Formats: sequence, C-alpha cells, structure tokens
Amino acid sequence: MSRESLSSRRNTECEVFDDGTNTFFWRAHTVTVLFILTCALVYVTLLEETPQDTAYNTKRGIVASILVFLCFGVTQAKDGPFTRPHPAYWRFWLCVTVVYELFLIFILFQTVHDGRQFMKYIDPKLGVPLPERDYGGNCLIYDPGNTSDPFHNIWDKMDGFVPAHFLGWYIKTLMIRDWWMCMIISVMFEFLEYSLEHQLPNFSECWWDHWIMDVLVCNGLGIYCGMKTLGWLSMKPYQWQGLWNIPTYKGKIKRIAFQFTPYSWVKFEWKPASNLRRWLAVLGIIFMFLLAELNTFYLKFVLWMPPEHYLVLLRLVFFVNVGGVAMREIYDFMDDPKFHKKLGQQAWLVAAITVTEFLIVVKYDPNTIMLPIPFFIMQCWILGAEGTTFIICPLSLSSHSDITLRYKETRRRKQEVPADRDRPLGNGSTSTPSGRSKLNGSSEPLRQRKS
Repeated sequence: MSRESLSSRRNTECEVFDDGTNTFFWRAHTVTVLFILTCALVYVTLLEETPQDTAYNTKRGIVASILVFLCFGVTQAKDGPFTRPHPAYWRFWLCVTVVYELFLIFILFQTVHDGRQFMKYIDPKLGVPLPERDYGGNCLIYDPGNTSDPFHNIWDKMDGFVPAHFLGWYIKTLMIRDWWMCMIISVMFEFLEYSLEHQLPNFSECWWDHWIMDVLVCNGLGIYCGMKTLGWLSMKPYQWQGLWNIPTYKGKIKRIAFQFTPYSWVKFEWKPASNLRRWLAVLGIIFMFLLAELNTFYLKFVLWMPPEHYLVLLRLVFFVNVGGVAMREIYDFMDDPKFHKKLGQQAWLVAAITVTEFLIVVKYDPNTIMLPIPFFIMQCWILGAEGTTFIICPLSLSSHSDITLRYKETRRRKQEVPADRDRPLGNGSTSTPSGRSKLNGSSEPLRQRKS
C-alpha cells in the first residue's frame, strides 16, 4: 500500500484497541455443525417415513438443500469487512444472497405465465392480478368541501409507508455515509416517480406528497438522524475487552450491547470531483441505488404481489443486511484499488441481483417498460443530461492532464537513472547498470570504491 493511501486510511479509519480475547463464541465450529447436519440427515433417512405427496416432497427437498448450503456457507465462506455482531451472521447473508440470485435466475428463465403461477408454491394467495392503488386524485391540503375533516387528504397518506420511508432512509444514510449523495438519490427518485407515473399508477402522487412528506419529512428526517448517528459512531472509542475480563455487571451489559455496534469505523470520503474515475464510480452507485428502488415497485407489479405482502418486506430486510457490506466493499475497491484488487463478493452479488431483477421486469412486462415518455418530461431529462455533460467534461480534461503530467514525470525519472549510472566516478571509471565488468568480458564483479 502506498504512503498516500496509508495516510488517507489513518485519516478516515479510527483506532481500535482489542485485548485479543478468543472465547467459545468466536471459535469456528465446523465439526460441530457437520455432526448436527449429519445426524439430521440420518434421522430423515432411517427413522422418518417419506410422505407420498410429490408437491410436499419437492418443497421439502428444496428447503433442505438451501439449509445445507447455508450451513456450509456459514462455516466455510470467506469473511467480509464486517465482524459484528459475529462474522457468521454476515456469512449467512452472503449465502442468502447467492440463494436469492439463483431464485431470480430461475424466474427469469420461465415463461411469464409459469413464473407468476410459480409464486403460488410460495404463497397460494399469489398469482392473481392486483390493481395498483392511485395516490393522486384530490390533492387539496385543505378540502373545504369536507366539513367533517378538511385535512382528510393528509390523514389518508399517513399509512405504514411513512415510518418505512423514514427507517429506510435512516439505514441508507448509514450505508452511504454521505449527506450529499443521500439527498441526490432522494430527490432523483422523486423525479423518476414524476417521469414514470404514466407506466405505474403507484407513482402518481400529489406534489406535497412528493416534496413535503417524502423529501422533507420522511427522507429528510431519516437522513438527518442517520448523519447524527454517523457522527456518534465516528467519535465513539473502539476499545474491546473480553466479557469475562470486565469486573462489573454494568460493564458486562454495556459490552453485550456494544457487540451490536461496528468493530471499527471508516469515514467514507467519496470525493467525486477529485478525478473522473471517482466521479463515474459515484454516478454508478447512484444509478444502482435508483434502479434497486425502482425494482421494488416494478417487481411487485409484474409478479402480482400486493405492497403489504411479506415477500416485499423480506426483500427490503434482505437489502438492509447486504447493502452496508456491499457499500463498504465498493468504497474499499474505489478508494484503494492497489490493495483491493477486485470487487468484493457481496458487492458483486448485489449488483448482479439488481440487474437480474430489472431483466425480469423487462421480460415479464415489456409493454409497460416501453411506454413512451411524455415529450415535456423528455425535454427535462435532456436538459439535465446536458448539464451533467458540462460538469463531466472539465473533470475529464483535468483528469487527462493529471495523467499526462504523471506520465511525463515518470518518463523523466527513468531517463535520469541511466544518466546517474553513466556518471564518472572518482577513479576515472564509469558506473554501469550491471555488476560485472564490460571492458574485459570478465565475469568477476566490478568493485567500486568511493573516492
């Protein structure tokens, strides 16, 4: 690792003190897990009678295969950047990521009818087309026509999605660790809802629902609380002791609670304006975030899942657990590519899942995706693209000039090295690149003494 990257790491990563206690909780239990798994399989094989129900046996076999893979992954998979509350917890979610990607690939290779009907094997209530709720309509904040409750439009919007918006953006802020990027993603998604409401009626909302309730209240408050939490985590001392090395019960309880906080803390400094590479990386992160957000709405639209279904909630819980690891791996890969030579495994899988979800949407309902965008919305996006181009061009030129200067400096240094070697020494001889004499062809090393 270079000196520059080391110094930047010292500035962004906090100091950690660990007494090195390795208890039963932290040891590997590969043999124990293998023994329990083998006993379960022996019981099913020898002591349990197999039912004569093909559908039941199919479901049970798939679930058992997934459980065996999870047991292998939790004990044998490679650790990621996070270790708290336990490395096995993050290995478990890595294996769940693999299972979810394989499930998406299976759905992608089915016909539209078979894919939708396959969801009935998960929940018999699925596989039925559901109408989308329209959040537009009457957008009056104060409705004088309703004498009993003039503010009924506001109370109608106060559903379970309000705390979900707040909690979601609180967690996203902990993942991204940058106020500007969070606000850009929040505002950009509202523009996407404006642009795509002709495709999904779910995107049709009142103006005050877009900008007051979503951007300012729910998203803004979640980002604010997330930034306050980031400030506390960056100032918190990271001193870890073994539980049995702490004398007081209060200290033990505090140590157990802090087990669910990070082991160390790294402050993300994205610096998109520093060079073109980081600028494109930040744009890619924003694009993938927005695509994952859109997939939430489009997936339940094409697979006929109601918004309150538990599968929709499980998908959000899944991204909460894997998103933080993926963002840390992306930041490490972008910040120090010489040390982190390849993209992390969780980041790779999350990117593959996001793309696969979008491909499912395209295959299952291409007519909705290909609905033409209204002309005035297209004009707005063209103006935005032109503004982005005006920003990218100066960064590209500055990055190109920096690379050119670095190349010239490296070339100049390489030219100076032979000149130093050919410089005459005090005894009249000259320095040669090789350690052997070139005058008499002898293989003996040329001994040079300082004059």
